[in-house]
Amino acid sequence: MKNTALIFLIGILLISCQRVHQHSGWNTKNIQIARDEFGVPHIFGQSDADAAYGLAWAHAEDDFETIQKTVLAGKGLAGRVFGEEGAAVDFFVHLLDTKEIAKTKYDSSFSPEFKKVLEGYAAGLNDYAFHHPEELLYAPAFPITPQEISSAYILSLAQMAGADRAVQAIFNGTVPKIAEDSLPKGSNAIAIHPSRTDSGEAFLAINSHQPLEGPVAWYEAHIQSEEGWNALGGLFPGGAMIFHGVNEHLGWAHTVNSPDLLDLYQLETDPENPSLYQVDGKWLTLEEKTVWLKVKLWDWITIPVPQTVWKSIYGPTLVTEKGTFAIRMGALDRIGAPEQWWRMNKASNFQEWKSAMSTLQLPNFNTVYADRYDTIYYVSNALLPKRVPGVDHSETVLGNRETLVWKDYHAFKELPQQLNPEIGYLYNTNHSPYKAGALADTVAAAAHPQEMGFDLRDNNRSVRFRELMPEEGKISWEQFKQIKFDQKLPKDLAFRTNLQALFTLNPEKYPELKAQINTLSTWNKEADVKSEGAALFAFVYYYWWDDFTKTGRSIDTVITEEEAIKSLQAAKTHFQTHFGKELVQLGEYQKLVRGDKVIPLWGIDDVLTTIRSTVWEKGMRKAAQGESYILMVRFGKGLPVLESINVYGASNRPDSPHFADQMERFVARKLKPMTLDKKIVLQNAKRVYQPGN
Repeated sequence: MKNTALIFLIGILLISCQRVHQHSGWNTKNIQIARDEFGVPHIFGQSDADAAYGLAWAHAEDDFETIQKTVLAGKGLAGRVFGEEGAAVDFFVHLLDTKEIAKTKYDSSFSPEFKKVLEGYAAGLNDYAFHHPEELLYAPAFPITPQEISSAYILSLAQMAGADRAVQAIFNGTVPKIAEDSLPKGSNAIAIHPSRTDSGEAFLAINSHQPLEGPVAWYEAHIQSEEGWNALGGLFPGGAMIFHGVNEHLGWAHTVNSPDLLDLYQLETDPENPSLYQVDGKWLTLEEKTVWLKVKLWDWITIPVPQTVWKSIYGPTLVTEKGTFAIRMGALDRIGAPEQWWRMNKASNFQEWKSAMSTLQLPNFNTVYADRYDTIYYVSNALLPKRVPGVDHSETVLGNRETLVWKDYHAFKELPQQLNPEIGYLYNTNHSPYKAGALADTVAAAAHPQEMGFDLRDNNRSVRFRELMPEEGKISWEQFKQIKFDQKLPKDLAFRTNLQALFTLNPEKYPELKAQINTLSTWNKEADVKSEGAALFAFVYYYWWDDFTKTGRSIDTVITEEEAIKSLQAAKTHFQTHFGKELVQLGEYQKLVRGDKVIPLWGIDDVLTTIRSTVWEKGMRKAAQGESYILMVRFGKGLPVLESINVYGASNRPDSPHFADQMERFVARKLKPMTLDKKIVLQNAKRVYQPGN
């Protein structure tokens, strides 16, 4: 009897330690969700917090599963649902200590006004989960707190700043230098000054090349409150505001940049006691913590797996057979990026918007800006540490001095940036920030410390844009769209890998490949669906991409004549095997796929209409990354004129009519009109409702 009572008491104590998931009691009468003909949500709230609640609810209606994956990752609970793969994410969370960082820095990092926004967003997610328990991947993950939402942001932004690649390099023993991203996130951002347009409007192209599905795929939404928030654009699952887009006055577009955001240190440890490391001649002790990763096996059992994480004065630390290494990065120091984005959403002019940018809470991203007040602007935004002079931080640094523990950052004004250049346009395609305008009107690289690590290279998209954009005169809106949707490589290729051998082969020397050699030599370098040259080039491109990934060969290399022949022979064999002919059109080889819908697709890597594809079925490939959410903006009198498209549709639910209803328009490049005008939205809405009703 005593044992029974004791067990009962322990059970009560365990239950009491869990947060009870109840409805938040939020007054949803102040919230409206209007769905347009494409299912895109337009959320109207009395307060900003109401609008954030409505965004959470609407996004959960469309993609609660992916949002939950973000929630689980931020809470370090992914292993409970996704087994070993999820446990690897949980280990990453514990190593970076994102939950503790969010907990300790939350109050000091966010204003009272913005905390209400996160509280509203959390309440919206929690209430949706409360009303839809059958959709929960792991019920104990809810309710989620604003601090846990912050943890998810920290994790995601640290990953984008390179933390995952640093950890992978340490585990793989490939330090001292961190490998570049094997799947670079290419994007385009273009702003044209009113002086260069025939209509006297400013033009802006928001065109990020993200994965088409998953936790960093774009979701389109319009958010409006009676407190001055009225923004439309793209965000990721779990995002509580627009990441890049437009409001009534201005707009901005992000692209990924790659300055030196992270430092890697190798510690001098005591061979007899690896928990000791030497700094300035003194032995310090690593902070050590055992974490229990809960790993789901099969479908019926979860087992606890112990792992050890360490911390040194330099930051998160890993002890491996090849040494002890530490990571240091600004993304784990400043966590206010969500509020920075929110203030950018609400800015009414360039000064307010730039003031938000100047807080440097976002750790990276090129940003191109335009507004209705004749201003265009570009900055290669980056949270860059002020490092010890004379030390090469581009490779692993010997961590034996306390002076190497940097605490300050370069100011926003020190970053590469341009305002209203004489040439009348600014753009970025993930290329050098020193070439954001015309080549004769660029920022000097010498004006910035080399330790910042900004890229000096062009790419095919940056070179092609210069070929297309006239240096003088005015362009029309239709010309602007033609430039944005161009699908040709430049005359002189700018791939990191020199592929010139493919285009200089002698067909008489290799008669068995005469058709392939002639096809490439006469190809106009356009990635049209009917192009045989584009399909052949795409096969060869991925052939070498896969080979480099497998062998570890650097992409900064030259394909020899022998290698060119080898890859063309592989292409011939592949097409004959799967298509019954030596050459195929790009649209036969590459598809846009969603559910049962399969559409031939244009585009290859590093054209302005970038498409990266993965192996699919029957010898074909399907699009996986590149052109996805596109927002084109004209700033003139009144509200901006908006046109947009998303690659699949507004919903990630296969049973939704908006699961794939934008695909045909996307392939045809037929954008849909959008608006920030509440009256027009409500007049044309197909459905207007309140969350939970």
